[in-house]
Amino acid sequence: MQIEREHIADFNQSQLGGHQRKLSYWTQEVAKAEPIIQKLIDFQIAIPSWALGTGGTRFGRFPGGGEPRSLEEKIEDVGLLHALNCASGAISLHIPWDIPTDPQAIKQLAAKHGLRFDAVNSNTFQDQPDQALSYKFGSLQHTDAAVRQQAIDHNIEVIRHGVALGSDSLTVWLSDGSCFPGQLNFRKAFDRTLGSLAEIYAALPDDWKMFVEYKAFEPNFYSMTVGDWGSSFLYASKLGPKAYTLVDLGHHLPNANIEQIVAILLHEGKLGGFHFNDSKYGDDDLTVGSIRPYQLFLIFAELIDGMDARGMNHAKNLGWMIDASHNVKDPLEDLLQSVEAIQLAYAQALLVDREALEEAREANDPVRAQEILQEAFRTDVRPLVAEARRRAGGALNPLALFRSLNVRQQLIGERGAKTVATGL
Repeated sequence: MQIEREHIADFNQSQLGGHQRKLSYWTQEVAKAEPIIQKLIDFQIAIPSWALGTGGTRFGRFPGGGEPRSLEEKIEDVGLLHALNCASGAISLHIPWDIPTDPQAIKQLAAKHGLRFDAVNSNTFQDQPDQALSYKFGSLQHTDAAVRQQAIDHNIEVIRHGVALGSDSLTVWLSDGSCFPGQLNFRKAFDRTLGSLAEIYAALPDDWKMFVEYKAFEPNFYSMTVGDWGSSFLYASKLGPKAYTLVDLGHHLPNANIEQIVAILLHEGKLGGFHFNDSKYGDDDLTVGSIRPYQLFLIFAELIDGMDARGMNHAKNLGWMIDASHNVKDPLEDLLQSVEAIQLAYAQALLVDREALEEAREANDPVRAQEILQEAFRTDVRPLVAEARRRAGGALNPLALFRSLNVRQQLIGERGAKTVATGL
């Protein structure tokens, strides 16, 4: 299905009076309003293909109906989101779940919905039905050179698919590691992984990036071969200038200072992008900003500071992606909530008085520094985000319009009540 422009226009007209009253404070009192609105219009967050259906847990999966059954339907679903919020203008694919049979037709379909292809993601954390060798004991780290070569070849194949679709980056996440002490020689695993990554890196086009993702635990629970930002940074540094660290907000040990991590990686020129989600206990893949909104704001505060210090374009120079998997929410509703949470944190961080904050730091005044940050965080920037959506052609309240149009019921009518999305 498609959401027609007149649906959005009619909805916005019905909401316009209340919106303008909320926005009046900003337009009359705050000089920063216009540049923040423009930055919000420019800022796009990539939607992962695997988040468009219910993902399930180890114990079960409860499909909600109307889930996308093909790559074409996944693109259509992201098109729905982008029509509603005008901030989801990219899709991130996972191979082999999303192999295009006709890349040119897929590119044309994406363009029809105003979408581009963000990072393509490889998968060596599962065995596929037609796979010759198993990744049970690792992929790029495996003791068997034949297994490593199979994983290398898969990543190079993913790059080829990405080139055909117009992507310009590859995300590599490895489940490689060990479950028990003594199972793995850490040094040899590191070297084998580095050698495998180097072969993949050599296959990158000149204008591509490689994002090396890390995770502290799961599915291996004693060691992960790329277990933290330090190991990812080592790999990226050794591989070369096209390799970067990718930060997933759920891939850290509890209470890790993610804002400090991104500040250092930015300072070293090795932060490549983000997978946004939220967590209470571990890698929970919860809705962005649903558990730790202040942490999300603090991360954006460091991102803006670091990017501005390096003269980077907020919208283009890092990869902004969501990584989520839900079992109880409508996936599209969750993604609308997640995109808005990212926009809110970004807008709040743009309000921080950088000059005053630096003065407080230099004066060793932690009270003043805290007040400056919390003043920005406690500011209601929802009218700015809504105005950015309206000016870009989206809905003032995307979730409300999604529900009023009964989008999920329409998708169920088109696709069926028992469909299950490919992927997780």
